[in-house]
Amino acid sequence: MKRKAYIIALLLFASQLTFGQITFETKVSKNKLGVNERLRVDFEMNKDGDNFNPPDFQNFTVVGGPNTSVSNSWVNGVRSYKKTYSYFLAPKKQGNFSIKQATIEIDGEVYKTQVVTVTVTAAVDRPNDPNNVDYIADENIHLVAEVSKTNPYLNEAITVVYKLYVSPNTGVSNWREINTPRFNDFWSQNIDIKGLKVLNGTYKGEDYRYVVLRKTVLYPQKTGKLDIEPLSLDITVDVPTNRRDIFGGRLMTQVHKTVSAGNRSINVKPLPEKGKPIDFTGAVGSFDFKVTTSKKVLKATESLLAKIEVQGNGNLKLFELPELNVPSSLEVYEPEKNENITTTLEGMKGSRSESYTIVPQFKGKYPIPSISFSYFDLKTESYKRLTSDEIVIDVFEGPINNAVQDNSLASSNNGKQRVVLSNDQFAFIKTNANLVSIKPSYFFNTNLFWSALLLPLLAIPLAIVIRKKKAEMDADVFGNRIRKANKLARKYLGNAKKALGQKEAFYVALEKALHNYLKAKLHIETTDFSKEKIVNLLTEKQINKETISEFMGLLKNCELARYTPITQVEMQNDYDKAAKTISVIDKEIR
Repeated sequence: MKRKAYIIALLLFASQLTFGQITFETKVSKNKLGVNERLRVDFEMNKDGDNFNPPDFQNFTVVGGPNTSVSNSWVNGVRSYKKTYSYFLAPKKQGNFSIKQATIEIDGEVYKTQVVTVTVTAAVDRPNDPNNVDYIADENIHLVAEVSKTNPYLNEAITVVYKLYVSPNTGVSNWREINTPRFNDFWSQNIDIKGLKVLNGTYKGEDYRYVVLRKTVLYPQKTGKLDIEPLSLDITVDVPTNRRDIFGGRLMTQVHKTVSAGNRSINVKPLPEKGKPIDFTGAVGSFDFKVTTSKKVLKATESLLAKIEVQGNGNLKLFELPELNVPSSLEVYEPEKNENITTTLEGMKGSRSESYTIVPQFKGKYPIPSISFSYFDLKTESYKRLTSDEIVIDVFEGPINNAVQDNSLASSNNGKQRVVLSNDQFAFIKTNANLVSIKPSYFFNTNLFWSALLLPLLAIPLAIVIRKKKAEMDADVFGNRIRKANKLARKYLGNAKKALGQKEAFYVALEKALHNYLKAKLHIETTDFSKEKIVNLLTEKQINKETISEFMGLLKNCELARYTPITQVEMQNDYDKAAKTISVIDKEIR
């Protein structure tokens, strides 16, 4: 009897020790999962603590959490306590990975969990269980990339529209982009979407609601098979369950789901070689072409504008305009380039032009020859050529170009002129030299002697003044910084001009030139550069808003151009715009 009592007492004592022991452990929902599944990780403790630190979750993306739950219960007078920190993880790749130690401080001591290993396999099929929330989410959420055309020509516009389809009995409470597509080998431009609108539509013959998330216009820059990278989203999905509230309404549960639009491939056809004009520069679409002048009758030294303009639908930013050829007696300046282009789902629309300033030097009539512009017409799938009319410039008043008349006379005599001999043709040769002997001279006591003696003494005050000025300039750190920035701006703008045609080098040099110009004019360091500060400082200097907008647009172009295809025409446009904008700011700054 006594032995039995001892055993019972020993067991009670052991149970008290076991209950009093503090536990802190890691629990995972599964030790093996597919790369397309989610892993739940719970960090449980039987006593509350402070300073909880989770592991870094390498090789996983945290798609939910931390969620905290606390449980208190009393059974036969014994209190049971449990606190849990929960995380929802998405594996980044396949392999064997470890959930490292978490730490927490309880009663002044630090406790650590054990390392847990999980295996991530290839994607697995979801179970066709209508009660499984993951299966329900998979069946009711779809991200689709709709491509307008899968076999376009080189430089033909296509559109990619990303739509998120959601079934009527499912909801989406939150979403974020995981992978944003990079359109390599395409010229691309996103079309702004003002507010997301929920629309009704169908997906695989069933009624769905959908939202247009992104619209992008693409112009392929290479032929052959090109891949469009997928857009991937992490979505919080509200899925209905079989449970109901006290009023009979169905309860919802939230599931984190990754959806992807998938890779899309297009086959880009090359433009046909048959019938391709020699002067074809890559224009694809439907265009009108014209050459106009501001006046046709004028005086010498007056100026006129000759404008070459292309307008229509197509890859307006991706080809070069033909050049203007005029007689040598007309002085022509570098053209001013203008664009009025908008981009919609149909592609680029608008016009591009180059305006040449022409100044005649002599009286006469000067023809501007006709100019041709060739493009590939997508409707007829053939090349077309547009030709302007010849324009004659009549200069009715001014000096006469004698060289032209002499040349005309010479040409009328079959290119030969009579040579007339003169008896004075060798008159420039001296036949009587009249040589004179040179007398010896002495250097002492001459003007040169006294000048050489006194000039060093007079140079001493001048050297003192120059040295003083140099010391003042050396002490003027701020002024030296401005002069150096101005010099660097000119240097980099020159480098940018030399690098035209080399996208990376050109935009690096152009961006440095713009930055150094700001340092000189606004007195700020490179570390202080921010878009807001630049705009505020230029506004304080009373710079026109349009000039500020052009300057900020140049900085933005320098950032974006490194990741998008750029033609030499666009580089030349940016260079000309930079030189013009700097000149305007110099005039307006106060």
